Amino acid sequence: MDERRNPEHFLDLIKKSKRGKFKLYIGMSAGVGKTYRMLQEAHSLLRNGIDIRIAYIETHRRKDTHALLDGLPSIPRRKLFYKGKELEELDMQGVIRLRPEVVIVDELAHTNIEGSKHEKRWQDVMEILDAGINVISAVNIQHIESLNEEVREITGVVVAERIPDKVVDQADEVVNIDLTAEELIERLKQGKIYEQSKIAQALQNFFKNEHILQLRELALKEVASQVQRKVETEVVQHRFMKKERFLACISSNEVTAKTVIRKTARLAGYYNSNWYVLYVQQPQESVDRIALDKQRHLINNFKLATELGAEIIKVEGRKVAREIMLQCELRKITTVCIGKPHLNLAKVIMATDTFRTLLNKLSSDNIDLVILS
Repeated sequence: MDERRNPEHFLDLIKKSKRGKFKLYIGMSAGVGKTYRMLQEAHSLLRNGIDIRIAYIETHRRKDTHALLDGLPSIPRRKLFYKGKELEELDMQGVIRLRPEVVIVDELAHTNIEGSKHEKRWQDVMEILDAGINVISAVNIQHIESLNEEVREITGVVVAERIPDKVVDQADEVVNIDLTAEELIERLKQGKIYEQSKIAQALQNFFKNEHILQLRELALKEVASQVQRKVETEVVQHRFMKKERFLACISSNEVTAKTVIRKTARLAGYYNSNWYVLYVQQPQESVDRIALDKQRHLINNFKLATELGAEIIKVEGRKVAREIMLQCELRKITTVCIGKPHLNLAKVIMATDTFRTLLNKLSSDNIDLVILS
């Protein structure tokens, strides 16, 4: 049956029609002007008679940005005591109770104070949207989960606060706030991003010219892929396009598995496709035999994959290649993604026949194989 005609699909359409619209500003780094642009938009909407409120904004004491708060109605923040200090958080329940047409919620990747209803601010935003309230928010490219490893390789910085890619995917509009590397560095030197004591260190680390150029490219690609996805999901012709399905095959190796998961998530996101993560538990990795650290890594990787939108497939078997082929057949997989093998020569020789069998099967079924470095 055509899924567009079934009751569940119609219910989804009803829910979507009642849900608030989500606009997301993306930037390559702090200081490009995301908050400034959101506040400019707030003034424009207010002049046009829209009931817009500031639910949470962080100006970082930037003079020009802070000045834009004048004249904009706001919703008081929730105050909490944590470790002896009074802190402020977004009042999600207050927003839902007041029901403005539009709210601005900054710092989407923020981790909420312990004891809050949700662990992350993006979860607060999802609940506000579900209540039928429109949201404008912002995030830096380094906070997107599947780009975490690429950002670390570029900058050497591990970003702790991250949002799942599905949050970006749910945005109705994604806008890139762009500056040249020279403009951004000049803003930094003028003290418009960080206070004076932090500028020299920032120039030596995150704000190096070559780092900014690479982060800028990531931001541009991300927004371009979101536009492409929107075209494919909203233009009528997408019905006739081939539906891609990706299968990421992981082992208990923490580093390799994370790479495979994140890169497959990017591919699936680009094609707006379903994707799966397959782990074949071999006898030597049964629950009573696997090392505790590997078991912990597996659980963390399953959690990461779920956050990025994958369906987890965990099966027991001695022959990994056979299980891969079986899942390809069951799930109508179009692309299999595996990590770069770390095998010594003896293992390569022993595994050759199995690998050749897998290649032949994938080839005969017109399934692509991607080996991720």
